Parts: sequence; structure tokens; C-alpha cells
Amino acid sequence: MKRIITAISLVFALVGGAQAAGGDVQLDKAPDRSHDMAALQNGAKLFVNYCVSCHSAGFMRYNRMRDLGLTEAQIKENLMFTTDKVGDVMKAAINPLQAKEWFGANPPDLTLVARSRASHSGTGADYLYTYMRTYYRDETKPTGWNNLAFPSVGMPHVLWELQGERRPILETTKVNGQEVQTLKGWEQVKPGTMSPAEYDQAIGDLVGFMQWMAEPVQNTRKQLGMWVLAFLAVFTVIAWKLNAAYWKDVK
Repeated sequence: MKRIITAISLVFALVGGAQAAGGDVQLDKAPDRSHDMAALQNGAKLFVNYCVSCHSAGFMRYNRMRDLGLTEAQIKENLMFTTDKVGDVMKAAINPLQAKEWFGANPPDLTLVARSRASHSGTGADYLYTYMRTYYRDETKPTGWNNLAFPSVGMPHVLWELQGERRPILETTKVNGQEVQTLKGWEQVKPGTMSPAEYDQAIGDLVGFMQWMAEPVQNTRKQLGMWVLAFLAVFTVIAWKLNAAYWKDVK
């Protein structure tokens, strides 16, 4: 019960943070990778390599990734760096006291972030997909980085070596007498190890895994829902026929 209350508190903290610090950037549509096992496996690899060092996924056990087509041996060999037990949850490698000292607060749990970040302008997956692709250098910030989707974000750009360094091209216009900046594009300042297309593909895989992690039974739920609707449709026809047969001789 204590873990459930903690998770709910983290979800509300994330939502509050998004509303308080979220930018006005238009969210990009995240690609649907829910049925692409290879993409989800790559997303899991990116998650444990770049996210679990600071963030936990306290409601996701490593062995649950067998649902992605991985064997326990593959999970142990390629995805486990913070524990030796495949049944353990995904805990952050960083010391909580050090995290609070470095960042001012412990990095939030990411198990449900793909659902908690949903807003009127897009889904949680859309937010994460945009967020991980709108970092830019800002030497005025303690980390040296800023983000269009989350201005003054405390998290540095952990994937900058893959993406490289970019500068946003902004256009200032007036709307109702107020100056508004609109993103027109990006200028690549320093190249990364991936091309822009490859980086977008990788982030799509990462977000796809985080979306799966937030609800591993999502596809099963949708399939079951279709079967339930089909059953109800057939049963409705049968019930209508039975009703007609029952009342046909009643004057």
C-alpha cells in the first residue's frame, strides 16, 4: 500500500510539474510501436542504458520483459545493471542522497510517466517524444541545457552524444498584442553519433517502451475489448430473436 501511495504521489508531482513548467511548443505525434517487438526491445535497451542510472521504474520487474520476446538469459546479459535478480524491480543506480544534492530533488519514478503526462495537446507518449527531441544548449542553466517542451528543466540532455547539439530557430510574432515565439526549425551545431532520422527512430523506440511499461497489458486489453463487443453484438441479435419468438402469439 505504501508503494502504491508513493507512485500516485509521483504521478501527481509529474503532472503538476508539467503544468507549471511545460512549454508552449506544439507536441509531435509519437510513432505507434506497440506491436513492434524489435522496436520495444531496442527501447528497453535505451531505457536501461540511459534512464535507469538516475530514474527508477519501481513497478516494472525485469522479468516482465519476457512479454517483449526476450528470454531471461537475454535480460540478464543485456538489460540488468543494477541488480542480479531477474525478478527485481528496476531501481535507479544513483544514490538518492547524491541525487537530491546534485539535482535538488530525487529524479521521479518513470513507470507511469507515459500516462501521467497526457494533456489536452497530446498523449503522454507525444509529450515524451517531443521532450527528448527539443533539448538545446543553454549556458545560463546549471546543466548547460534547456528544453522547449519543459523550459528550465533540471535534467541534462543524457542523449546528447547521440543527437549532437542543436539550436532552435525561433520566429517572434505578435498575437493579441503579445510577443509569441514560434519554432520554425533546428540548426545542427555539432553532429551526434546518429543522424537526425536515426535519433528520431531511437526516441520513438524509447517512448514506445515507456508507453508499454506504463501498461504492459494494453494490447491484450484492446483485443479482449473487441471480443467483448463482438459477443455483445451477437448476443443482442439472439436476444432480439428470442424476444420476437416469445411475444409473437401474444395478442
